[in-house]
Amino acid sequence: MRYELSDLRLFLEIAQARSLTAAAAAVFITPSAASYRLKNLEQALGTALFERSSRGMDLTPAGEAMLLHVRELFEGIARMQGDVSRFISGVKGHVRLVANSSSLNGFVTPTLGRFLVAYPGIDAEIEERQSETIPAAVLAREADVGIFAGPSAVQGLVTHPYAVDRLVIVTPRDHLLAVQSSLRLGAALDFDFVCMARSSSNYLFLRDSAQRLGKTVRARLHAHSFDAVLSLVAAGVGIALVPSSVLGGRLQPEQLAVIALDEPWALRELSLVVRKDARFPDFITEFVNFLLEDPQVAMTRAPG
Repeated sequence: MRYELSDLRLFLEIAQARSLTAAAAAVFITPSAASYRLKNLEQALGTALFERSSRGMDLTPAGEAMLLHVRELFEGIARMQGDVSRFISGVKGHVRLVANSSSLNGFVTPTLGRFLVAYPGIDAEIEERQSETIPAAVLAREADVGIFAGPSAVQGLVTHPYAVDRLVIVTPRDHLLAVQSSLRLGAALDFDFVCMARSSSNYLFLRDSAQRLGKTVRARLHAHSFDAVLSLVAAGVGIALVPSSVLGGRLQPEQLAVIALDEPWALRELSLVVRKDARFPDFITEFVNFLLEDPQVAMTRAPG
């Protein structure tokens, strides 16, 4: 049976976006053409790959099985391109990273910028997710590299210590809590919060932690970045839960009070994972080393 790579790429885009329209846009064809090509692919295979639902395009069991093979196929193509490009005109390739908000905002983004400048032929795709979902996403080939906080029981991964961070509460200087040197989260939840976006892993972690205490987060508003959150806290809008790594140099110390959280989970050990069976092209291996060896990141792993 013959398969067109373009049809398999379309299948992959639909599976990832769960939308025929979005997938069609990603491969630069019309939705009607995408629908026709998907129908032909399903006919060639003799089975349906997707079911339409209120949530979009859901994979059938046959589609789930096919997705693993298609991801492996395109990973192999990326490896081939990386190996061959060394003999042409520089490395060209694409790397996919999933990470939680703390690592993205506190550590990953500056390192990623330097990597892309050093390797102009490499493109990167980054996605924020909750920490507990990231190991499984890497194992399922949804990303090449994952960075997350906390432990993981997912087998089949190689885990590297990445960075150490700490969650803290920040308040305006004149806030009632500003005189505290440390506090428990439950005490902070009695006050108004400035939160990250509702879909951000930082907010979802705060929301879930509050629910475990039988409380809710009094969110006055949701901001699009940690810079915006800190500016709004400094202006007196509310308090916030942030990783300490996002504080350096953003605001003057006299604008904010930083309060330690007396919680065992406040110390965040970030891990970097890749699949144990991955046979990456050289540029992805170099990307992993670039992340791990960044001096600003590596120093957080040092004792003390």
